[in-house]
Amino acid sequence: MQYRRLGNTGLKVSEISLGSWLTYGGYVEEQKAMSSIDKAYELGINFFDTANVYMRGEAEKVVGKALSKYDRSSYVLATKVFGKMGDGPNDEGLSRKHIMEQCHASLKRLGTDYIDIYYCHRYHKETPLEETLRALDDLVRQGKVLYVGVSEWTPEQITEAVHLADKKLLDRIVVNQPNYSMLQRYIEKEMIPVSEKHGIGQVVFSPLAQGVLTGKYKKGEAAPEGSRAAQENLGDLYGVLNDKNLDKVENLKQIAEKESLTLSQLAIAWILRKPNVASALVGASRPEQLEENVKASGVKLSEDTLQQIEEILAD
Repeated sequence: MQYRRLGNTGLKVSEISLGSWLTYGGYVEEQKAMSSIDKAYELGINFFDTANVYMRGEAEKVVGKALSKYDRSSYVLATKVFGKMGDGPNDEGLSRKHIMEQCHASLKRLGTDYIDIYYCHRYHKETPLEETLRALDDLVRQGKVLYVGVSEWTPEQITEAVHLADKKLLDRIVVNQPNYSMLQRYIEKEMIPVSEKHGIGQVVFSPLAQGVLTGKYKKGEAAPEGSRAAQENLGDLYGVLNDKNLDKVENLKQIAEKESLTLSQLAIAWILRKPNVASALVGASRPEQLEENVKASGVKLSEDTLQQIEEILAD
């Protein structure tokens, strides 16, 4: 396993990290989830990601329980705040009240004294940005949070937050968590340049495009039983599962074979070609999936291979 600095910080995270969205705390039984986390740790993954809103706190409990056997200083733990956690008017968003209450609730569910990275899961237009940043700054000063991040914010929102933090001498955003894969490349045009300018690293989710880049979905065939596309309300995997993309996948398989890689390994190695990407966040319902994915760490793709991939993706 190779490790990279997170943005302009001194924190080093594994190039492959383990997430818990759509997996732990609900869709995957607890023992399999625990086994996957144990396998990740054994393989050198030191970066684990969850969120309060994943199964309304149940994912945090599973992650916290699995990691409790390990030295707290040996891994980096991230969770998030924003999503709806109750039926009250203050049970969601980025108000000071919600951030403080949910941070304490997450700490309790995770069974730890501090969170390494605390993300604002979305941008909240109803809360003044300064209120959000001051609440996060207070958590950092209290030692309950070490680093602050955002997820699915726009480049403009991130820029505004950086400038406001500098002006008010508040703790800065150091990490962004966007959707990024061969089939979802919107961050390349503006997000990465803005992030590089301000010392912000990327920890990308869905690097395998919800499993489409594993090659398990076939054109004209029903989704395999137990796969995400077979789950209710996830049929097209947020628009990424379509015939055009499946044609690209078939062509990408040939590149992977030439490189003696699986399609998943090729897809992750392609993401890690960007130095601004600190880590690719994968999900795993079985330990053996991680054994395959971690082999992408350290893989360097040649310029010729990258050009061939670009031609396929641009088609």
